[in-house]
Amino acid sequence: MENRKKVIICGGTGFIGSHTSVELLSQGYQVVIADNLSNSERDILDRIETLSGHVPIFEEVDLTDEQACDRFFERHSNTSAVIHFAAFKAVGESVNKPLMYYKNNLQSTVNILRNMDRLSIPNFIFSSSATVYGDCEELPITEKSPILPASSPYGKTKQINESIIEDTFKAENNLAAAISLRYFNPIGGHLSGELGEVPIGPPNNLMPYITQTAIGVREQLSVFGNDYPTPDGTCIRDYIHVVDLAKAHLVALERLINKKNKSFYEIFNLGTGNGFSVMDVIKSFEKMAGQKLNYTFAPRRAGDQAATYADVTKAKNELGWVAELSIDEMTSSAWKWEQNYRRNLS
Repeated sequence: MENRKKVIICGGTGFIGSHTSVELLSQGYQVVIADNLSNSERDILDRIETLSGHVPIFEEVDLTDEQACDRFFERHSNTSAVIHFAAFKAVGESVNKPLMYYKNNLQSTVNILRNMDRLSIPNFIFSSSATVYGDCEELPITEKSPILPASSPYGKTKQINESIIEDTFKAENNLAAAISLRYFNPIGGHLSGELGEVPIGPPNNLMPYITQTAIGVREQLSVFGNDYPTPDGTCIRDYIHVVDLAKAHLVALERLINKKNKSFYEIFNLGTGNGFSVMDVIKSFEKMAGQKLNYTFAPRRAGDQAATYADVTKAKNELGWVAELSIDEMTSSAWKWEQNYRRNLS
């Protein structure tokens, strides 16, 4: 297969990586997945194949291992781009285990970029996060909003990685261009119900906690804070459907491959541009699932902002991408996936 159609996806069996793998395979790309399966399960590969109709190449590899990473890239050097999702992502865990996060999230990026330069792999897409903005008070958040101190080691690794990428692509080397995609709050699952989020251990995010509570794996959902200065007192976030997010990676990839980028390093916010409160999400879930959720209000968590949501004008104007799926489609697809996943376990 021609070089421009071969793409390496680091962390391709994870939540966003697996959905992106499906989108790329469905569009005729050859996908090579590198993942150490630390936060995903091997049977996700079968689901990717079923949904896309194509088999990804898979290698179980720890990208923080310099020699293992070198050997992997040497085997797959004839490729046009790398999409990098391979990172630990739990904010709370990063506070308790900062060195684990710094090693994994930074060393993997350094090893990947060094091999891309060494083997002349030109294009790079980085899975970034709205956490790079820190406690940004001006809403909506644009790509030009100030980068304030991050509130967690996880957020700091995203900030540092963006600096590493910019500096590396700015230097005289064999690299062409990079795009960082700053996600807001990805939720949902493939609309078929055959692919979704599989947290290892207790969920760190709202949606899987809702679905696990509804199906009986968790006893109760705690809503942290109902006294914020928001319409219903709960935190507001910009939730985005993971399928919309995956499609944005395809658009960004084709922008780089077709040399439509306007600079060597570009940044785009990915969200809906709308804020939904925690209670909005719960009410949508209850409506779509046809059942009441067992939840209670708990004290605020340290570090939680009252509201964050994106200005997505740049992604719309430059990428021609907009999020299309609604909050009801986010909650219903997450519930459909949870039910299918538990059914297959039994």
